[in-house]
Parts: sequence; C-alpha cells; structure tokens
Amino acid sequence: MKVGNGLPMLLTKHLNKEFLKFLISGGINTLATYLMYLLLLHFYNYSISYSISYVAGIFLSYYLNSVFVFKEKISFRKFLKFPLVYIVQYLVNMLMMYILVEFAQMLAQIVPLVAMVVTVPITFLLSKMIIKSK
Repeated sequence: MKVGNGLPMLLTKHLNKEFLKFLISGGINTLATYLMYLLLLHFYNYSISYSISYVAGIFLSYYLNSVFVFKEKISFRKFLKFPLVYIVQYLVNMLMMYILVEFAQMLAQIVPLVAMVVTVPITFLLSKMIIKSK
C-alpha cells in the first residue's frame, strides 16, 4: 500500500510522531526507574528495591504517556486500567522467552531483546487504547 497524500499519510505521520514520543518516554522511564532502583539498593534488598521502582515506573509511565505522548488529561479511572498494559507485556514476554529458549534454542541472554521488539508496539497500542479511551 503506497502512502501518498490524504488520510493514510496523515495517519502514518501522526502515528510515527506518537510512537517516537512513546520511545522517548519509555527511555526516560527506564532511566528514572533504574536510577531509583540503584538508590533504593542502599536501603533495601534487591527484590524490595525492584518492586518499589517497578510500581513507581507504572506511575511515571502513565503520566508521561498521558501528558507527553498522547496529550490527554490525567484520569484516575484510566490510571486504574493502565497496569493491565504491564501485565500483558509481562505475559507476552514470558511466553516468547519460553518458546524462543526452549524450542528455538536461542540464547537466554538475547531473547529479552527479541521479545522487546514485539512487545514495544503492543505496549504502545494498549497504552494508547487506555489513555485515549473516553
């Protein structure tokens, strides 16, 4: 399908801009939560530190996606739905990791990177559906 003038081009341009902002906000979120994790390691063990930083990451992700990526108002109702994105992302990652390690015999060190290529677009679409829902 050739993208030319009109609606398909407009949608492609808009989607690409949102997706780029989504990647930027994901990078910011990853850096912030990782730094938080490292700081918390001075006070707690790794599992508590990771859990706190992961939950903080959900809050930060919702904020960045709402305000920066999709330009929507913050909503408590939408925020309550937002962790579903992370549950789906986790389950898809785990399924892909299992299949790729156990059946495709890929290296366990590489598989999370492959899974990320699949789950980032899924996470983008789910985030958009929740945040832009009326």
